Amino acid sequence: MAALVSLIASTPEPDRLVAASARLCYSPGSACDLARDVTGEEAVRLLKHLRRSGHLSPFEHASFVFAVDGISRACSHQMVRHRIASFSQQSQRYVRAEKPEFVVPHTVGEVPEALSCFRETLEKAYEAYGKLVALGIPQEDSRYLLPNACETHLVVTMNARELLHFFSLRLCKRAQWEIREVARQMLLLAREKAPFLFATAGPSCVTDGTCGEARPCGSPYADMEDLLAGH
Repeated sequence: MAALVSLIASTPEPDRLVAASARLCYSPGSACDLARDVTGEEAVRLLKHLRRSGHLSPFEHASFVFAVDGISRACSHQMVRHRIASFSQQSQRYVRAEKPEFVVPHTVGEVPEALSCFRETLEKAYEAYGKLVALGIPQEDSRYLLPNACETHLVVTMNARELLHFFSLRLCKRAQWEIREVARQMLLLAREKAPFLFATAGPSCVTDGTCGEARPCGSPYADMEDLLAGH
């Protein structure tokens, strides 16, 4: 199974909410009144101002909840390093691995001999796991045999500011291929819900035409469309 991301919940009218929160910082009056009065045109103007000035704290008021299915444990271990986020992950302690379900890297799948070795090794690991469970070994201990390739499922919540940070790192072409694909799907979904919050998102080659990597990839994205297409 390939990675599949769904947006299962989000803050209502996130563009407008963030703009209203920013407006409060610079205007007299109550927060409720300011939120009611923000127009679409004003929201766009305020969000552009926030990005230019680096005043991103209002972005933290908008949250997005994603379901992430069909990724490997190798990928999920990278995702949970983003500490300003909330994660719920399918437990190998309580959910038994009934059959081999794993993610195959493209580089492995393209070489028949490598793919054969990969599958054979994983199937043996799952078989050994099943034998330990049958012998009465607790699942929480039997799972030590299971590899990074094991498929897993997550629910991930991030606010808009952390998402921008996540996209800047994980959409870079030097990021690992699997988490880059997860980030690409997350950005597509986030832009549908909040087009102006994420109008400028991704690595610096897209956001400002520079590269902050010590070892540049040598083939930066041409533009946002190129990034979203996954080239």
